[in-house]
Amino acid sequence: MSDRTVVHLLRHGEVENPNGVLYGRLPHYHLSEAGVLMAKRAAEAIAGRDIVAVISSPLERAMETAAPVAEQYGLKIVTDDRLIEASNVFQGLTFGVGDGSLRRPAHWRYLRNPLRPSWGEPYAELADRMLAALASARDLAHGREAICVSHQLPIWTVRRKVERKRLWHDPRRRQCALGSLTSFTFDDDVIVEVHYTEPSGHAGIGQVAGA
Repeated sequence: MSDRTVVHLLRHGEVENPNGVLYGRLPHYHLSEAGVLMAKRAAEAIAGRDIVAVISSPLERAMETAAPVAEQYGLKIVTDDRLIEASNVFQGLTFGVGDGSLRRPAHWRYLRNPLRPSWGEPYAELADRMLAALASARDLAHGREAICVSHQLPIWTVRRKVERKRLWHDPRRRQCALGSLTSFTFDDDVIVEVHYTEPSGHAGIGQVAGA
């Protein structure tokens, strides 16, 4: 007999970010009003499931997204640093039309290798830490279900790793909308299924649901 465990990776909801900053791991970025609603919709979407653990990235927007799920199940939020956003040297900058962030010669050296990528945490390292976080959540929920709240790039990268796809990719084609759930089903310690849902509404490839 095998043990079937499900670990859901929940992307945080929309963030209040009027200046369009690449906030990365910066503190003090919280959910917007729409983001709070996304978190509630995600909690509603998994209501009635056998959730026994709520685990979150330590960043505020992730913790705030985890809160409705934790409250719904009467669970405490456990933080796991392995679920945090990927590091990025452009953190704190803006990239809107005409802002010049990528036109500065001092930044060009960070763009030399998009396959690694050279501007931030290597995809391979990101995938490995996320796989380790998934395994810990699986062990914690053994035979039941867990929710892990993380961020778009970590979730998408580990999904590509599990699906045996190359890790470098076109960011415009990520399927990981705000408030979405990417669910991994384990048969013992082997992932046998990946399922994706968008509780806040459908978004096509390259679009963001609810934003």
